[in-house]
Amino acid sequence: MDELFGLLYPDLRLLAHSRLRRSGRFTLLDTTALVHESYLRLFKAGTLEAGDRGQFMAYAARVMRSVVVDFVRHRAAERRGGDAVHVELATESAGFSDPREREVIRINEALEELAAIDERLVRVVEMRYFAGMTEEQVAEALELSRRSVARDWEKARLFLAAALV
Repeated sequence: MDELFGLLYPDLRLLAHSRLRRSGRFTLLDTTALVHESYLRLFKAGTLEAGDRGQFMAYAARVMRSVVVDFVRHRAAERRGGDAVHVELATESAGFSDPREREVIRINEALEELAAIDERLVRVVEMRYFAGMTEEQVAEALELSRRSVARDWEKARLFLAAALV
C-alpha cells in the first residue's frame, strides 16, 4: 500500500486539490492535509485491494469525501460547544456559520439516501463530483461503458437535485 500510495501521490494531490477547490474557503484543510489524512484512513482500513489505478482513485475519492464531511461536522460541533453541556435556543440553527458547510452535510446525507437505492450511482458521484474524474476514467474504474456512466451520472444528479431542494 505504501508503494501504491507513493506512486499515486501526485494524482492524489490533484484529486485533493480538486475536492478542496469545490469546497471554497470554509474548510481549513489544505491539499497536503487532506491527502495525508486520507492515507491514514486508508492505512488503518488495511483491507484495500485496488486492482488498478482507477479503482484506487475511486476508493481514495470516497475516503476524501469522508474526511471533508467529518472535518465539517467536527468544526460545527466545536462551534456548538463541543462536549460542553449546552441548551439550543434557536432550533433552526445547526451550528454552521457558513452555508456551504451545511451544504456539504446535506450532500452527504443525500448521498447516503441514494446509497440505499443504488450504490453504483453514489460511486459515480464520488468519482465525478468529488474526484473530478472524467466519464471515461469512471467507466474504466467501475468497468462500465462510458454511456452507462453518463446515464448513472444523470440519474444521480436528478436525485440529488430533488433531495437538496
